[in-house]
Amino acid sequence: MRFTEHELTAALTGAAKSVLASRKDVRKGRVDVDTAWEALGRYERFQMLDALGAQILPVLVALPDVDVAPGTRATYSPKQVSDVVASLVEDDLSRLRRVVVVKARTALVQTALANVPPRLDPDATQLA
Repeated sequence: MRFTEHELTAALTGAAKSVLASRKDVRKGRVDVDTAWEALGRYERFQMLDALGAQILPVLVALPDVDVAPGTRATYSPKQVSDVVASLVEDDLSRLRRVVVVKARTALVQTALANVPPRLDPDATQLA
């Protein structure tokens, strides 16, 4: 799938915020996830985005091409995402670890896909 740079950035940031939401202070409602995200230092955000990018970006790039109408998002079935994730997971893992990695990474990619913004109409965004 050909995602734009903006779409990939939004997907990765959304996935990072969902991971950050698992922190105890955010989970208990003491801190908003956006506040916690802004409280992270630039290097901490880079480390999180780098680690998640290594897991998410290869899958997003390997997803099959689909036509996306302006104003909508690219949609994939859980099976499509799971199949792509399974094809990209290392072969040197035990069977149980492989199953866990595929399920966790599939959930992470689906979270990233949910954060992809709707596709813009290219004709409406051109400057006159």
